[in-house]
Amino acid sequence: MTLFRKCFGEFMGTFMLVFVGTATVVVGKTDPLAIGLAFGLTVTIMDLAVGHGALSNGLFNPAVTIAMAINKRVTWKDSIFFIVSQFVGAIVASFFVGVFGKALKVPAGSYGQTDFSEISAGMAFGVETLITFLFIFVIIMSTSKKYGSGPLASFAIGLVLALLIIVALNLTGGSLNPARSFGPAIFAGGTALSHYWVYLCAPIIGGVLAAFVTQFLGSEEA
Repeated sequence: MTLFRKCFGEFMGTFMLVFVGTATVVVGKTDPLAIGLAFGLTVTIMDLAVGHGALSNGLFNPAVTIAMAINKRVTWKDSIFFIVSQFVGAIVASFFVGVFGKALKVPAGSYGQTDFSEISAGMAFGVETLITFLFIFVIIMSTSKKYGSGPLASFAIGLVLALLIIVALNLTGGSLNPARSFGPAIFAGGTALSHYWVYLCAPIIGGVLAAFVTQFLGSEEA
């Protein structure tokens, strides 16, 4: 039952993140501030609601989950269930975004998907790796027993997510999250789906790098 509850918490957190964030993309179009704040504030709110071990681990992101497993904050067994829950949450959220988008008569295929048209795939890969590394570095350090900032960590995590999305929005869409990009991509299709490998691999690499760098800095020391 405990694992089920944690998985449900991960489902709900990822659902809220993708639903609110991508719905803002669909409605707010290209306003970087609004989009960044939508994602950032949602992470903060859901982390306070179900994170901190109260219901779930407040991960909401497969790249974060893998990084936490490397740093032994969650088990690899549990992380598999968490990641599945996160992807399911993202898919369900994107379904509802599509339903509401049709009701608002937005252009067909608008799901708040991430893609890159102005830069190369290599540059997009580098951008997503870098911003995810920075994001997960902040997550691990701000929740560390040695360096952590306690309840303020939720605000630090939400704020840095908002800032990084604002920076990367016009480059890659600012994903930092394989689940966030997967949900919209499977409904939108096209290049959002064919380019998904960037949004799957780059954040995971960024997360792995962040895990090892923070370990080196002593993030897991008591």
